[in-house]
Amino acid sequence: MKKLTLLLIGLFIVPALFFTSCDSGDDPGTSPVATPAFTLLKDYMVQNNLDVNNILVNTDGQKFVVAAPATLAEVDAFLDTYYIMDLRSQSAFDGARLDGANRVDFTNILTTAATTTKPILVVCYSGQTACYATALLRMYGYSSTRALKWGMSGWNPNTADSWNNNIGTHAKGHANWSSHIAPTNQTFADPSISTSLTNGEAILKKRVQDIVALGFGDATVSGTDVIANPGNYFINNYFSDTDYAGFGHIDGANRINPFTLADNSYLSLNSDASSLVTYCYTGQTSAVLTATLKVLGYNAKSLTFGMNGMYNDNAAWTSNKWSAAVSKDYPVISN
Repeated sequence: MKKLTLLLIGLFIVPALFFTSCDSGDDPGTSPVATPAFTLLKDYMVQNNLDVNNILVNTDGQKFVVAAPATLAEVDAFLDTYYIMDLRSQSAFDGARLDGANRVDFTNILTTAATTTKPILVVCYSGQTACYATALLRMYGYSSTRALKWGMSGWNPNTADSWNNNIGTHAKGHANWSSHIAPTNQTFADPSISTSLTNGEAILKKRVQDIVALGFGDATVSGTDVIANPGNYFINNYFSDTDYAGFGHIDGANRINPFTLADNSYLSLNSDASSLVTYCYTGQTSAVLTATLKVLGYNAKSLTFGMNGMYNDNAAWTSNKWSAAVSKDYPVISN
């Protein structure tokens, strides 16, 4: 009798288990779809104040770039505020540097940043490499990092060769310099990021490390090449609407400004482009955007020297325009 009772109980339990498993919604033989790495990265950056707008201006309201002090009397206090990271060559550093500066190879910026509790000031020749490094350092957790605007070229006229020798006018009268209205923005897919990591923070750290290892040279393209061959690039002119029309622009250039992850406006950038080029006025903002886009998985490049390198004497232009008069005459240290 006992055996019969157990048999009857078993006959009721087994079907119940079967139907319960069916009701759970699981489909035998399939696996849950993994969240794409880009989505994990995007969500982490948005949730932790690392969206594109927060790289450009941190949560304390500090822009990624800071100009030299207005007066000589302010220089000492300015320099004392920062751990100064100079990315130039050893010979340039030995020839003229900020008092208290430390020469650092670009590939060592992350390890060096970990050695100080001060806000970091990054210095280079023209401000472009420094701005690129600043964006990467901000994304890595050093949100108070800033770059010296115009680089050493803006600090002392004796170190200004980087800018004085690189302003240009080759866009003037060029067949590929246009005044047409901006193309209608399209919508593209998310970039694809290949990684075995499944945590947004870990993905971000690894992406920044990998981009730092490549250096800034991997992220630049000359204005002469872009204006000669605009069809080879997805070009984003990071100007205001007024300046896009008033200055003119490279033929076919998009105007996607601003763009952020949180509102999906970044989807107007072509994730499949073999080269996504951003250009601004000085090459400094575009360097920040390019660093951010490369971390996000875009094949991004910054147009070196920006508008200054292509059309410095544009009649519509006043602010963020390089001239020898921009440079301060502040003291430097030399060996």
